[in-house]
Amino acid sequence: MNLGKILIAYASLTGNTEEIAELIAEGVRQAGHEAELKASYDCNAADLLEYDGFLLGVYTWGDGELPDEFLDFYEELDELDLSGKKTAVFGSGDTSYEQFCGAVDLVEEKVKERGAFVIQESLKIEFSPMEDEKENCRAYGRQFAQAGIGVS
Repeated sequence: MNLGKILIAYASLTGNTEEIAELIAEGVRQAGHEAELKASYDCNAADLLEYDGFLLGVYTWGDGELPDEFLDFYEELDELDLSGKKTAVFGSGDTSYEQFCGAVDLVEEKVKERGAFVIQESLKIEFSPMEDEKENCRAYGRQFAQAGIGVS
């Protein structure tokens, strides 16, 4: 069953979360599905409704906060009904902070609150993916694409 289009929207400052997003997109494509990558400032939350599934990526700022460039997107989620939409959340963080990848948790809570179905556990990477983690990121994308999206 072809899923159709999957949006991968992310916020990245140093390129770490962008790299994770690109690897996840590779995995989605390896599973035979279409993946569209967009920085969060290049799209708005309403765009999510045009896709069969979506993954949201965010890095964690400070003590577990959302990055500035993701705030508008995050607030726009409050206006959406994401019922029935399948999603997953990923991001980069720093384990030296008490809240490792706290922004990932905030985004996951928000999409659940808006009715989306989180189909797999969040992917959290410290800084940028090491060589052994790169395949995990691709596998995360493949798993998302193969998770029965599009099957009613």
